[in-house]
Amino acid sequence: MKLFTIAGALVALALCGCQKAAEGMGGFAGHGRYTGVGLYPADGVWSQVAGAQASKDPAAARLDDDQQIIVVLDSQTGELRQCGNLSGYCVGMNPWARPAGPTPARLAKHAAQLSQENEVQVSVSPPPAPAPRP
Repeated sequence: MKLFTIAGALVALALCGCQKAAEGMGGFAGHGRYTGVGLYPADGVWSQVAGAQASKDPAAARLDDDQQIIVVLDSQTGELRQCGNLSGYCVGMNPWARPAGPTPARLAKHAAQLSQENEVQVSVSPPPAPAPRP
């Protein structure tokens, strides 16, 4: 999963970029500031986002605990935000701000590195024990 899908960003921009402020998002004025864009499963790359502050509370959720990524659009600022469902950590991008935000996102490990690590773990795993003979 890419941190920001191009399609999601284009849809978000199409929905809010050219409308008058009084119209709100798609004519839904008065229905709240944030509009849901989508829910996506959190993959291994999400847990590698650098910059998330670790809580001192050992029971607090971390990035690797997130199961879903919630993507919302702020109808007042145009900011597109991705947040983990359990950790509450958010990554945002505002195409109207200069600079547009912390893009590209900083990662502790990239998808290719995670794939290589998974391949090594699979190849190092011992073969299954043979079935006992009667």
